[in-house]
Amino acid sequence: MSNFSARFRRFKYRLRHDFFTIENVVLILAIVLCLNWTYRSIEAMSRNWELSQKLNTAEKTLELRKIEIETEELENAYLASDEYQELAARKFANKQLDGEKMVYMPENSERAKTKHNNEVASISEEKKEYSNFEQWMMYLWP
Repeated sequence: MSNFSARFRRFKYRLRHDFFTIENVVLILAIVLCLNWTYRSIEAMSRNWELSQKLNTAEKTLELRKIEIETEELENAYLASDEYQELAARKFANKQLDGEKMVYMPENSERAKTKHNNEVASISEEKKEYSNFEQWMMYLWP
């Protein structure tokens, strides 16, 4: 038993005088503070990146809504115009001016209706995807 207590006292002495010196304690404290600062900096950068992505998405949505509102206003102005009123009267009420003859055309085929939808789909597939490195470069140097 005395052998164990002697070993324990030696171990305690070595810890106190070899390991827990003022220089080692300051060094360990500095390392812990540097690691903490690095972790917090990376965490803040990550949070800022996410917030900037949300802001970009919100700005794009806002622009889209503005364009939709402008389109609706233009459409309303067109529907209120005399030109549209005349065209609608001709189409729906079979009204015509003197000397004009009405010609009825057949409905469009399915191929003709979907022709432009295929072109739009191919254009949207060509959207550029940015790599992670390119996204970071755009974030750090806009």
